[in-house]
Amino acid sequence: MQAESAPVLSGREKPTNAAAKILAFRELNTHCTTCALRGLCVPHGLDSRSIESLDALVTNHLRIRKRASLYRPGDAFGALYAIRLGTFKTLMLAEDGREQVTGFHMAGEILGPDGISADAYVCQAVALEDSEVCVLPFRQLDEMANDNPLLRRNLYRLISRDIGHDRNMMLLLGSRCAEERLVVFLLDLAERYHLLGYSSSEFMLRMTREEIASFLGLKLETISRLFSHLQGQGMIQVQGRAIKLLDLPALKQRVGRHP
Repeated sequence: MQAESAPVLSGREKPTNAAAKILAFRELNTHCTTCALRGLCVPHGLDSRSIESLDALVTNHLRIRKRASLYRPGDAFGALYAIRLGTFKTLMLAEDGREQVTGFHMAGEILGPDGISADAYVCQAVALEDSEVCVLPFRQLDEMANDNPLLRRNLYRLISRDIGHDRNMMLLLGSRCAEERLVVFLLDLAERYHLLGYSSSEFMLRMTREEIASFLGLKLETISRLFSHLQGQGMIQVQGRAIKLLDLPALKQRVGRHP
């Protein structure tokens, strides 16, 4: 089976019910030891033997089409997923039935920790573009961590990093006015793209205006007005989903950060 012609997850399919849609890494010649995201995804400080053990564990990955779900609330928890390519959003249903976006996740970040405590995923993870994830079977990963204290400590640190980022963002956004929320959001994306080796001043927004509004707790009309306002002030340039941060010092100053 060639990776280029392999089926992918789309629409309503669940990865756990679609073994034919799971691709072996040996078919792609991709390993933890050589992956470009190793510095972000592999726990920091592991010795070569531990990395080789982790590499042997991560034998599969999934391709998920744009707008398809990796998992949904209530799905049985069985694995963590390290994003290799692409972007995801996580969301939950509000009491009135509306979708509430709880976070956006990029390459090198981990999906699925919300399922550890109850053995079932709490959120829904949806691909915002054609994406790929590495599958980390949690039972085997947990057993390996028990035998390797360094792996265990760094694995917990890796998971808590992503959870902490989401919580810090929510706390930060909750204390800001509408314009400051959008600026904080854009600066956070810029920093994360920089960590991936991309430009921190010019990038594509993989999420829609509606998804940004949901995440920031604002109305769509407010988001559109704020983009136009910031562009009118010469701080950003927006063309469709392409955005340029023209004046990073001014944007940082707007939210009380040092330029």
